[in-house]
Amino acid sequence: MIITIDGPAGAGKSTVARALATRLGYRYLDTGAMYRAVTLVMLETGDEPIAVAQAGRWVEHLTDPALRSAAVDANVSAVSGLSEVREALRGAQRDYLVEGDAVAEGRDIGSVVWPQAELKVWLDASPEERRRRRTVERGAEAGDVALERDRQDAAQMLVPDDCVHVDTDGMAVEAVIEQIVSLVEARA
Repeated sequence: MIITIDGPAGAGKSTVARALATRLGYRYLDTGAMYRAVTLVMLETGDEPIAVAQAGRWVEHLTDPALRSAAVDANVSAVSGLSEVREALRGAQRDYLVEGDAVAEGRDIGSVVWPQAELKVWLDASPEERRRRRTVERGAEAGDVALERDRQDAAQMLVPDDCVHVDTDGMAVEAVIEQIVSLVEARA
């Protein structure tokens, strides 16, 4: 089964998707890390992001702590907005998902990358809650950056028509995971 989790920054996508994949024994696909890795390589080498994405030179940077740096935060929206970069990474994402049993998170994973997913979830939270989460996670400036990224990335945030909306305001991570596990069990 493929489960997609989309939504804005700070809604809990990465935290929930990673924990859900572990709980179900599924593989985990963090599409945001892919765009961040392309951005990081571009910043380090000065190469064009399209060339970095198409050549796959970003793969070895997927776990680099610098993916969450302020420099990457400031540039990832511009990189992820390039249609050639998106197309190159979508190919890698689809190659990963074709193997089955995965939880994939992103901004258009359930609508564009893998619209045939058996379960599509749109996680959301109020702007205030998303700002608060990012501030706790990475500092005051990060809270405002998350909301600005949503504004910049609006074209890539596509809500799938057939998704289940989950508002995470005031919910513990485990409660969100339980809600999604219930949805998975209902589809099994």
